[in-house]
Amino acid sequence: MPTQASSGSVLRESPPRPPSPAVGPTGKAGYVYLMATVAALGGLLFGFDTAIINGALVFLKKDFGLTDSQTELAASSILFGAVAGAAVAGWLTDRYGRRRLLFGAALLFTLSALAAALPRTLTEFVVARLAGGLAIGLASLLVPLYIAEIAPARIRGQLVTLNQLAIVTGILLAYVASYYLAGLGLASWRWMFAAAALPSLLFMVTLLLVPESPRWLLGRGRETEAMTTLTLLNGPEAAATEAAEIQTALAAERGEDANLYQPRLRQPLRIAIVLAVLQQITGINTILYYGSIIFTEHSGQSAASAIGANALIGGINFAGTIVALFVIDRIGRKPLLLVASGGMTLALGALVVALHLGAPGPWLLGFIMLYVACFAVGLGPGVWVVITEIFPNAVRGRGASVATVALWIACTVVSYTFLSLVKAAGLAGAFGLYAGLSALTFLFVWRAVPETKGRSLEEIERGWK
Repeated sequence: MPTQASSGSVLRESPPRPPSPAVGPTGKAGYVYLMATVAALGGLLFGFDTAIINGALVFLKKDFGLTDSQTELAASSILFGAVAGAAVAGWLTDRYGRRRLLFGAALLFTLSALAAALPRTLTEFVVARLAGGLAIGLASLLVPLYIAEIAPARIRGQLVTLNQLAIVTGILLAYVASYYLAGLGLASWRWMFAAAALPSLLFMVTLLLVPESPRWLLGRGRETEAMTTLTLLNGPEAAATEAAEIQTALAAERGEDANLYQPRLRQPLRIAIVLAVLQQITGINTILYYGSIIFTEHSGQSAASAIGANALIGGINFAGTIVALFVIDRIGRKPLLLVASGGMTLALGALVVALHLGAPGPWLLGFIMLYVACFAVGLGPGVWVVITEIFPNAVRGRGASVATVALWIACTVVSYTFLSLVKAAGLAGAFGLYAGLSALTFLFVWRAVPETKGRSLEEIERGWK
């Protein structure tokens, strides 16, 4: 009997099975969390590299004498690289594996951090940030994908949310670093970018401890390596059961069309792409990238005060993600997405009213914090969890890659046009648009997104047949 998420979304149930422990009887839960934490360092660098521009932009703009259009290019150049990285990540990771591509991302993060700290011209800075964007595009797909493929079903949502927690931790660290490094004067932006070099090196070193995804290994016929990893993750009995389930799914896929665009995969592909785009066009990165400019130019704060406000917002983002970490496998993906999009709609609507009434800065900060908190609880982690869960093993890398490319294109468009939109429609007009898109997100989740809580990746795959 099908499980109907709403009038527009049907995911067939697999035959019921007895509940399984989070890990096998002799599997080490600590090992699962350690592997997920190492991979999530890529998420931390993703968050740091995307958010550090917020504090640096005030000083970079003055140092290089940038116009508004040049400032938009400086802020969004990393996103063009992210689109390219995400576009090739799916094909590369299905061919060469998750671990090798993660190591390549770590190398790019390191080189970009050093290059972005040393440019003499805007062009050199943009090239450095494009390289960092390639790393972000790779990491944004590979980290949640890898974690989803090593995680036991009962804690998969929590472990994939660990990546989102790492992202917001990186954002918070970027704000804190900006706050303390701002005292170095006009050249402080160089130190802000250089600060990412050490965690990038740490990511490279710790990746040497990480095994390849067992699902990828089984898909390549490397059964001995896959069983070793599954045993470490789940214990020998659970490993044998899971390996058999994966092999059954892979055997079924070999007899079918492995084309991502086949009719039976249209619905999960549509859900993944639309969710990815909606996550971005509701405006979250206008706060993360342009927060300092919003607070200095629209509420009269000093640069130091604006960076402090950013740090406070980063703390709210972090706290909201902690909440999601503990409830996403209990409450489910869909309820969190609904609460988040509904709350974002109300918070942005209140912000628009406050702007029209000329409310003082603290009111604006308060409504922005509420908006960020709602995003952090649901739309931030929930979208990544769904994207990495709903595709079959054979096309998971490519499917998640298509959705991630759509996400980064949407992010680039929003970020590259924000200042121009504010100039044309005012800050209230811009956030009014994002409020309407948040309401649209609520409707889409309600009608189209199925619940996947507590189901193995193979059970979810069978549901689309």
